[in-house]
Amino acid sequence: MVLVAATTPSALTSRDPSAVSPSLRLQAPGLAHPFGTDNLGRDVYTRVVHATAASMTSAGIAVVVALFVGVLLGVATGYCGRWVDQAGMRLVDMLLAVPSLLLSLTVIAATGGGVVEVGVAVGIAGIAGVARVIRARTLQLRSSPFVEAATISGLPALLVVTRHLVPHLWPTAAAVAAVEFGQAVLAVAALGFLGFGPPPPAPEWGAMIADGRGYLADSWWLTLIPAAVVTVVVIAAYRISHQFGTGGDDVG
Repeated sequence: MVLVAATTPSALTSRDPSAVSPSLRLQAPGLAHPFGTDNLGRDVYTRVVHATAASMTSAGIAVVVALFVGVLLGVATGYCGRWVDQAGMRLVDMLLAVPSLLLSLTVIAATGGGVVEVGVAVGIAGIAGVARVIRARTLQLRSSPFVEAATISGLPALLVVTRHLVPHLWPTAAAVAAVEFGQAVLAVAALGFLGFGPPPPAPEWGAMIADGRGYLADSWWLTLIPAAVVTVVVIAAYRISHQFGTGGDDVG
């Protein structure tokens, strides 16, 4: 459902997410409007569906950035050891010393807000976590008999890594990607809540939650429904991470 909403929202709703109808403002969920309407009379269900694309795009970019850099850093530090490991881990410690949200805000302050910028900022904040998990798995594989045999046979280090280490890292990398995706969805929603997502009137889950705060007492659906969607997507991502066997165990 999320993938369909992100790629072809017209398959789930034919309404315009920006269409304003003052006469329909703040209507409770019902047959005509399953998720109710907001303070401008816009259909909340339609806006939630169309907001999926922005949130999933930012989260997807974040996963790609965190996974690409984190895997490279984790493999390099885990396999090379010595000063490479020390330097890489100090960089990871520096990233972990800064709260992820603050680090993301710092990157956005330098690059500006937007779907791509938010994704890159969240991805940079997630590099450290990915690198630590991949490094731990690399250290386990480095002492495996098949890796030691390949090293003793005289294969160059690059071939040992690409032929023998990387293929065995995919389950762990897949599990990390699923977990990172869930964390990225939360981070993107938090940044949207703070106003760093797509500019209005474009819908975004975090921005919708923020807009509904002033009406929470009487129009609970404005905040709780987008928040519930974020929660379901995050739980789904974490459940997927546990389907990758030992990779899910490594992440856990």
